[in-house]
Amino acid sequence: MRDSARVGRGWLINALTTVALWGVWGAFSGLSPQRGFPETLVYIVWALTMVPPALVVLAQAGWRLDRSPRAIAYGLAVGLLGAGGQMLLFYAVARGPAYLIFPIISLSPVVTIALSFLLMGERTGRLGALGIVLALLALPTFDFAPGAAGASAAWLLPAVLVMLCWGVQAYFMKAANHVMSAESIFVYMTIAALALTPVAWTMTDTARPINWGLDGPGLAAAIQVLNAIGALTLVFAFRYGKAIIVAPLANAGAPLVTALISLAVLHVMPGPLKAFGIVLALTASLLLAIEPDTVDPNTEPEPVAA
Repeated sequence: MRDSARVGRGWLINALTTVALWGVWGAFSGLSPQRGFPETLVYIVWALTMVPPALVVLAQAGWRLDRSPRAIAYGLAVGLLGAGGQMLLFYAVARGPAYLIFPIISLSPVVTIALSFLLMGERTGRLGALGIVLALLALPTFDFAPGAAGASAAWLLPAVLVMLCWGVQAYFMKAANHVMSAESIFVYMTIAALALTPVAWTMTDTARPINWGLDGPGLAAAIQVLNAIGALTLVFAFRYGKAIIVAPLANAGAPLVTALISLAVLHVMPGPLKAFGIVLALTASLLLAIEPDTVDPNTEPEPVAA
């Protein structure tokens, strides 16, 4: 009973840690590009900030990396879907309005929930189901800004692909936890992120001035390390919790924290729609947190050959 209670607390603590870290990251992630450090280079900095936490958790695991074909396939699938989605996001935001792109991407938990329901047979109670619905309703409100002019349809397909990538990634992240350690999953995520850094470099417009000062890459690193650690705690949240619960909690809770920080620190007043989204997300987070049927009974991965 004690172990079960510990596991139950573990998924929630990790999920809420992700919410907090990604919420702060979201509030300040635009500072580096605003100060002349391109978003493509921010990606490279983010990939590098994944390395220290990857080394820490690998050391804690006794430097044992799961290397079976299944483990490698799952790990690289999680990593490439996440990093590839980030690269597609750069392409989309360069060609379309963020106020339309991000609401589409924020619906990625719909993909995760559908896959978890159909392929894993995950279910939840009434409170959890209500929380999922409220979270999905809240997600688009955080980045919706009506009234701006339309743009070329060139951004639409990449935005949809990012949503699909991140939704499928979350499903594979949960599935991978049944065949390999959470530490190995994060290491493979780091390897995949680093593998795509040359692509990010080639996408960078080096003809334009780049801020190489402390408020360029230095500020980016300080902000992106929150993203990296949040990704690590998300892996452990999926390790012990149901994907059908963790995905909407993280994706609704993080924008909620971002909105509250913007309100309190950056003095950005939310409009009526975002205020309504804050209320929905807060209610959803509370329902998901108190739902008793959230712990995955299969918390121990199958043995994996080294």
